[in-house]
Amino acid sequence: MQTTFPLGSFTVHRVGFGAMQLPGPGVFGPPRDHDQAIAVLKRAVELGVDHIDTAQFYGPDVANQLIREALYPYPENLALVSKVGARRDDEGNWTSAQEPDDLRAHIEHNLRELGVDQLAAVNLRIHSGDPNAVGPVDRDLFDRQLTAMIAARDEGLIGGIGLSSVSVDHLRIALDRTEIVTVQNAYNLVDRSSQPVLDLTTEHGISFVPFFPLGSGFNADNPVLGNPAVKKAAADLGRTPAQVALAWTLSVAPNVLLIPGTSSVAHLEENLAVADIELPEDFAP
Repeated sequence: MQTTFPLGSFTVHRVGFGAMQLPGPGVFGPPRDHDQAIAVLKRAVELGVDHIDTAQFYGPDVANQLIREALYPYPENLALVSKVGARRDDEGNWTSAQEPDDLRAHIEHNLRELGVDQLAAVNLRIHSGDPNAVGPVDRDLFDRQLTAMIAARDEGLIGGIGLSSVSVDHLRIALDRTEIVTVQNAYNLVDRSSQPVLDLTTEHGISFVPFFPLGSGFNADNPVLGNPAVKKAAADLGRTPAQVALAWTLSVAPNVLLIPGTSSVAHLEENLAVADIELPEDFAP
């Protein structure tokens, strides 16, 4: 299996790290265990992680501050990727921040919090309320958003433009205007509604980063980890259901980059050990 894939000007290992679980419950406030959060980040880099996904609204600011505390000055090969398009209110509610001025302000905020002059890429998150949902294209707004993202890239604030929670139409419109280096959509073995987007990124050599590859952490029931085929394969291979589900996601296409998140060093090490898992030929979740 191919072990690396381009992410803008970087070439990264296909299993990275997502910082969403580092803040407190509901991705809001300080971590339950500050020292453990720092330890997870340090261990990730020790184990070869060279792609960290974050966002200013994780916390807010908490994930970025932890990353800087743990890893600054950063390794030259570390691709820091963030996203814009949302914000948090004082109660931790997720709200929209979709206007071009919002996008620019939040790019600059990420740079300040992380202590860098440029991010490897920034994903424009098309806000729809539900993180799994993809709304229709608002062509006027989307054109203005792309203009803001292109300006940020051309001025050197970001190395590449990404998109998140988008449809095939969003991606085609964006590709008509500029280069797109990565796409983040919800995707896992139960929810494959973004398969057409994945197929288009594969066609164009664009990295595809599935979020919620193990199912949403906001739902009590988890049909991914509870999938009978996943549970059987895990038992047969002596692995965890999470490792099997991640290995399956990695096998779907060579441009898939995983960013499983955790606040536990043990879970981090399990997540990073999935690249060499060989699933049974008859594995059909």
